[in-house]
Amino acid sequence: MSENKDPQVAEHGTSVEGVKFVYDFTEGNKELKDLLGGKGANLAEMTNLGLPVPPGFTITTEACKVYLDSGEEPAALRDEVSAHLDALEQRMGKKLGQPDDPLLVSVRSGAKFSMPGMMDTVLNIGLSDKSVQGLAKQAGDERFAWDSYRRLIQMFGKTVLGVEGELFEDALEAAKTAKKVTVDTELEAADLKKLVTKFKRIVKAEAGRDFPQDPREQMDLAIHAVFDSWNTDRAKLYRRQERIPGDLGTAVNVCSMVFGNLGPDSGTGVAFTRDPASGHQGVYGDYLQNAQGEDVVAGIRNTVPLAELETIDKKSYDQLMQIMETLENHYKDLCDIEFTIERGQLWMLQTRVGKRTAGAAFRIATQLVDQGLIDEAEALQRVTGAQLAQLMFPRFDEDAKVEKVGRGIAASPGAAVGKAVFDSYTAVKWSRSGEKVILVRRETNPDDLDGMIAAEGILTSRGGKTSHAAVVARGMGKTCVCGAEELEVDTKRRRMTVPGGHVVEEGDLISIDGSSGKVYLGEVPVVPSPVVEYFEGRMHAGANDADELVEAVHRIMAFADRKRRLRVRANADNAEDAMRARRFGAQGIGLCRTEHMFLGDRRELVERLILADTEAEREESLKALLPLQKKDFVELFSAMDGLPVTVRLLDPPLHEFLPDITELSVRVALAESRQEPHENELRLLQAVHRLHEQNPMLGLRGVRLGLVIPGLFTMQVRAIAEAAAERKAAKGDPRAEIMIPLVGTVQELEIVREEADQVVAEVEAATGTSLKLAIGTMIELPRAALTAGQIAEAAEFFSFGTNDLTQTVWGFSRDDVEASFFTAYLEKGIFGVSPFETIDKDGVGSLVKLAVEAGRATRPDLKLGVCGEHGGDPESVHFFHEVGLDYVSCSPFRIPVARLEAGRAASQSAGSDHR
Repeated sequence: MSENKDPQVAEHGTSVEGVKFVYDFTEGNKELKDLLGGKGANLAEMTNLGLPVPPGFTITTEACKVYLDSGEEPAALRDEVSAHLDALEQRMGKKLGQPDDPLLVSVRSGAKFSMPGMMDTVLNIGLSDKSVQGLAKQAGDERFAWDSYRRLIQMFGKTVLGVEGELFEDALEAAKTAKKVTVDTELEAADLKKLVTKFKRIVKAEAGRDFPQDPREQMDLAIHAVFDSWNTDRAKLYRRQERIPGDLGTAVNVCSMVFGNLGPDSGTGVAFTRDPASGHQGVYGDYLQNAQGEDVVAGIRNTVPLAELETIDKKSYDQLMQIMETLENHYKDLCDIEFTIERGQLWMLQTRVGKRTAGAAFRIATQLVDQGLIDEAEALQRVTGAQLAQLMFPRFDEDAKVEKVGRGIAASPGAAVGKAVFDSYTAVKWSRSGEKVILVRRETNPDDLDGMIAAEGILTSRGGKTSHAAVVARGMGKTCVCGAEELEVDTKRRRMTVPGGHVVEEGDLISIDGSSGKVYLGEVPVVPSPVVEYFEGRMHAGANDADELVEAVHRIMAFADRKRRLRVRANADNAEDAMRARRFGAQGIGLCRTEHMFLGDRRELVERLILADTEAEREESLKALLPLQKKDFVELFSAMDGLPVTVRLLDPPLHEFLPDITELSVRVALAESRQEPHENELRLLQAVHRLHEQNPMLGLRGVRLGLVIPGLFTMQVRAIAEAAAERKAAKGDPRAEIMIPLVGTVQELEIVREEADQVVAEVEAATGTSLKLAIGTMIELPRAALTAGQIAEAAEFFSFGTNDLTQTVWGFSRDDVEASFFTAYLEKGIFGVSPFETIDKDGVGSLVKLAVEAGRATRPDLKLGVCGEHGGDPESVHFFHEVGLDYVSCSPFRIPVARLEAGRAASQSAGSDHR
């Protein structure tokens, strides 16, 4: 709770003038997600469509925000809830919790964005020691009434009163053991009565109060508990993981209860209009007879496939199929549906656009285009660059000789290998120590979220495609296999027994395949993804499942390439990387780092250059380096013929090319002690000491090198120009661009540019070739961004080096801070994501925008790009589109992601402009 109380807080709540806090399901629609949350908005939408939705009402997110900000509910809220409860009671012909024929309600959370299992729900509110008798009489089923009552006390105790959930679960297990049964449905009314008594004793002992018998008190406390659940640790963690804003709040849905635990003609289920794992059309979902909804999602009892409902209850099945078709056509997307059947009557409890795997997302998007439900622009909004990146991960080699020990439900695809761990704490601990782990549980619950995030994959022995583990894993893009019943998981002894009696102990290596559901002992070798093979030109669309996926990716990429304005280049330093980048769709090289060309055999030449005492020695070293550099550029220009290649002149501190100061000191000391010749080592040590810097990333590097070491940059410019001339003579089409790094003032650029122009003119005269070599600079210092208008006078292009710009804006040393305190900053919510991963729009982004505007004000035809790591980050690509850059540049394997996101950004902005 916030300690800063609103001045309008009254004795009975916060006063907010003229705000409506409660909406009946008949009053809303699916467009009101900000106000009613996703669940409430969609319940209203289904009500408007005339679908069978139990009556109820929604308390808005605005009420939640007032409650969380002030610690009090709005003053008007109680009266509004009372008015809507009265209307509900009149409609249902019964009152909340009345002794003879009680109205029961559920109180459920419902944020704007789906957060499965992260917030609280309480079912069967209104039951008490008196009304349970009336429910039994009206239902004609004493067992059902006492089962519903024990569920209420269990959920209320854990959710509202903070009682440890395992205390209830242990009592339930003890009751089943005493009865010698394995599932709760085999407990009789008398057993459940005893269990209710036990549960109430647990509440009294742990919460310090009796379980409330007043139905309105139950409802009010449950509403507050749902509000409070917005700020639980697991909800905060999930929001950080999914980048959901923390200030949205949750709505609360109060819905009249319908019962799936009334016997074999009742049940509950979750259905998908398409397979969320593959995207294929068909009948997908889970059904559980004689159960309430939480039983399905929790995975406590294994379900039957939804298709079996046709045999169990054909009337309800046919009606459900018709409703699913209606909803998919209405929402124009895969729908995730929760339903209950009460004695043959079908009720719809929820619908939402369903979470899906990466492969399913691409297949479904193209299917919906073919069905005429959406257009290409909308198809691009149905997939993401992060999903495409998942599809490019390697997969298991099915031909490898490995030991398969089990098979479950393929809930979320991927090839995950790691050490088996049996609780979330261990998963997090081992992961932080650098271990790859697989979280193994009977079933997961919301408290396992941190372990699920830390693990490479999740394996459960219970639950289906709609269990908590499956839904959350799909949302996170995490590999998951559920319901592997043949595996016996013993979390207390921290082991898993597989068919044949083999025992997997904690720490043993296992592999899980989320695409097939197979579980293996040991590490399974991996092979390239078919999507990568497609981008490499080694796979084409055909008839099998992998080919269907490739075809869907091919079509979506074609949509993106037609829509995008941003061009996509590669960061590549050699011909091999350049050729791969070109196959992946690169439209040039945005960053060639020449320092990578000076390593290996050339290090000795660089050392000689650094140690040169005379101009003649320096010229000799540069003369030796020139043909090597020229050869590099000839190969690069050949690989990218016809496309631009931006070559960055030497950037890193010179000491990086010299031996380690400690190792060299030891060598000199040993040589002196042995009275051995060491003149060269001593000269080298003196040079290392001379060039040593406390903070080399802010020292002698970039343009400063070119100004301090005569001839270094002109040698590189000459190599570029001569290579371009040679390619032209060979009928090639070289399009070289020369980039000066780390410029902070226009005077630096002017001096280097004057020398470069002179060298290019000399090469043109000597070869008789006209060379149009653009000269520009990297904008990677705050001063460069702030004086971009001046720098543009001497630059034909800017390329934003956002790695260094982020370091210098934040005052971070990337090599140090990510290991030292970034984890704490992420956990505390200071960062939603590392600023080195996604661009900091408010700080670094503001400087980029300022430099774009100032640069183009000086030079309207100024070409603008980015070559830092952000060039391949999906969210950052959208920002670069918005501020008007011409291209992004990234590593070869991120090129498809950047192409897709550039298309999505253009499509999204066009849609916004149209609206």
